[in-house]
Amino acid sequence: MENIEMAKLERANFGSRLGVILATAGSAVGLGNVWRFPYMAGENGGAVFILIYVICVLLLGIPCMISEFIIGRHGRANTARAFSKLSGGGPWSLIGYMGILTGFLIIGYYAVVAGWCLQYIWASLIGHMQGSPEYFKEYFTELSTNHVKPVLWTVIILFMSYFIVEHGIRDGIERASKMMMPTLFFLLLIIVGASCMLPNAGKGIEFLFKPDFTKINSDVFLAALGQAFYSLSIGMGALCTYASYFSKQTNLTGSAIQIGVIDSMVAVLAGLMIFPAAFSVGVSPDSGPSLIFITLPNVFSQAFADIPMAGYVIALLFFVLLSLAALTSLMSLHEVVTAFIHEELVITRKKAALLVTASTAVIGAFCSLSLGAVGDSMMFFGKSLFDWFDFITGQIFLPIVGFLTCIFIGWFVPHKVVHDEFTNWGTLRGRFFHLFLFLVKYVCPLAILLIFLHQLGLIN
Repeated sequence: MENIEMAKLERANFGSRLGVILATAGSAVGLGNVWRFPYMAGENGGAVFILIYVICVLLLGIPCMISEFIIGRHGRANTARAFSKLSGGGPWSLIGYMGILTGFLIIGYYAVVAGWCLQYIWASLIGHMQGSPEYFKEYFTELSTNHVKPVLWTVIILFMSYFIVEHGIRDGIERASKMMMPTLFFLLLIIVGASCMLPNAGKGIEFLFKPDFTKINSDVFLAALGQAFYSLSIGMGALCTYASYFSKQTNLTGSAIQIGVIDSMVAVLAGLMIFPAAFSVGVSPDSGPSLIFITLPNVFSQAFADIPMAGYVIALLFFVLLSLAALTSLMSLHEVVTAFIHEELVITRKKAALLVTASTAVIGAFCSLSLGAVGDSMMFFGKSLFDWFDFITGQIFLPIVGFLTCIFIGWFVPHKVVHDEFTNWGTLRGRFFHLFLFLVKYVCPLAILLIFLHQLGLIN
């Protein structure tokens, strides 16, 4: 019991600045960067979408990220308690609880997709990632509707996350991030290199980097705005929780900019990995799961048809890359809920992490089964349980939490508190503080509101 009481008094810190950047960037870098960004770019004009996206990251993403950092570091506690401390226990503390709930629900269905990635690694190892376009479509359909395999892989990747989180911040999350993030970049660069050397790859590169400004319209702008918001893990408690482990010397603005740059680089490199290969064989990248689980295996199979071993290796590396991206995000969401249960129920980190793993495994199993044999019994208003989790968290909860967080920091928290955190209590110059405050008070809430209304189909 004494150890548990000490856990309430002492809070772990990341051991190094590199650990802060890699762990927090790992939280932001996920499957959305690898498949959502490329297909969003493909549907919205390529280079011009990327240009608007980068501007949106600077004007929307980074200020929102800094806001969560300020709340987390000032509160020095899980997301719910951090909001409660800053608000004096008022209604604003509900934002923290909503962020934790959002992270918890995302784990449930996100782990299913991450589990598919593990299955594809295994399939690549045993040579099953070769065949016709129809074969890849049938393979994915059989996997996603199977009532055993995807559940098993979901549980496996959740336990992989558990073994990282239960070891704590320095020995678990920081150490894992220092191994996984450089590996992710290395694999990404290998596949980009192989993709860009294919015949006709130049067309894909030109599509990504030669902007056609005639394609700019409200849909492109709102799509880029939404991608910037979601790609940085805003509104799900991860940034706030990780910031609670930052030291008082951590430069919040500098860290946010570096993380935004890393996140954007991964997204652009993912485009360089996918579009040159797709253009080389005349295949148009599709959206959603069909891109990474049907279209791309087919693209790699065709593109490297003359060198089957190269196709085999690239496909294997690609799904290892996807699994690493999924795991870095999964462990950050796991930590959000684990930290909350560990501190609020006053139980050991290991028990808290196990409780999160077990409960999300049950949710993941139901989400997976809703896509398969028992799917008809888990359909509600035309959507599967999996789709409902995706819709409620992505299109309802995340924008609401992000919007209210900006209002909270911009309008409710005393500016002196915000300024002290922003400038590390006067040790940093804070030249951009007034710009940050303006963006958080006016620009970010309006932008998030536009994203919310656009996703609900209320504006175009």
